[in-house]
Amino acid sequence: MIVGIGTVIYNEHLSNINATATIGKNCKVHSHVWIGNNVKIGDNCKIEAFCFIPDGVEIGHNVFLGPRVTFTNDKYPPSFGKGWLDTFVEDGVSIGAGAVILPGIRLDKGCRIGAGAVVTKNVPADEVWVGNPARKLK
Repeated sequence: MIVGIGTVIYNEHLSNINATATIGKNCKVHSHVWIGNNVKIGDNCKIEAFCFIPDGVEIGHNVFLGPRVTFTNDKYPPSFGKGWLDTFVEDGVSIGAGAVILPGIRLDKGCRIGAGAVVTKNVPADEVWVGNPARKLK
């Protein structure tokens, strides 16, 4: 695991952070998180407790993940690692507690995802999406 200067991982022994994960500078990672193989997390991110970030997720800078945010990578489980889809979270994104991000999604710069939302489509920059399935808040 590569961890940037100034990053704090609270109670690391209570989390599962893969040795191939990269976490940027000045991040805060709370306990009880799962961070998979080759996951990349940018600088100045805050990851709250009980987040699940599997293989194939890339997170930009200045991203906030509320408690229990869940990313998925397997659209048709169980595929046993075949056909997993990558997910990209661009800079400045904020995701509320308990949101679920389905595989192959791109969350563009500065978008906001409401608590409990289930994101099934790409979210454009600076938009706010809520609900199940998540839709743009008007």
